[in-house]
Amino acid sequence: MLPYRKNIRLQGYDYSSDGLYFITICTNNRYPLFGSIKDWQMNLNDNGKIVLECWNELPNHYDNVILHDFCIMPNHIHGIIQICNGLAGLKPATTAHPLSEIVRALKTFSSREINEKNGTQGCPLWQRNYYEHIIRSDSAYTTISEYIKGNPQRWVYDKFYYKENY
Repeated sequence: MLPYRKNIRLQGYDYSSDGLYFITICTNNRYPLFGSIKDWQMNLNDNGKIVLECWNELPNHYDNVILHDFCIMPNHIHGIIQICNGLAGLKPATTAHPLSEIVRALKTFSSREINEKNGTQGCPLWQRNYYEHIIRSDSAYTTISEYIKGNPQRWVYDKFYYKENY
């Protein structure tokens, strides 16, 4: 029997509805796959650059997505995704893709490309789930945006922090 996994989504909420969503996705076992922090700056390696490219491509696959702040850390990412169904002037109308589908695509596209590059096909890149927070106010948006932008400077205090071995 599989272990029970607690559902961390807000029950009854439609995650395909218009709104701003703050997401955090961790690497499998929180292994540092995307680069390192030096002098308070994130230095992306090739894997990190692939994740950034896949993030930036999301609006090309999902016409109801607008990307906001984004940060890649050594073993996780933070981003703000805006879902806008029925964007004015678009014909045909946009399709209501839920947040879970958008996150799954980001994880799938980046995993496939990174594993192909590294010759590690089938190796899990991401943790199974992701964290999300519905942004409900301008002040919450500002706080989260500042958190994302300043994340590399707070790395040693981050709950996902690991001490690098040199």
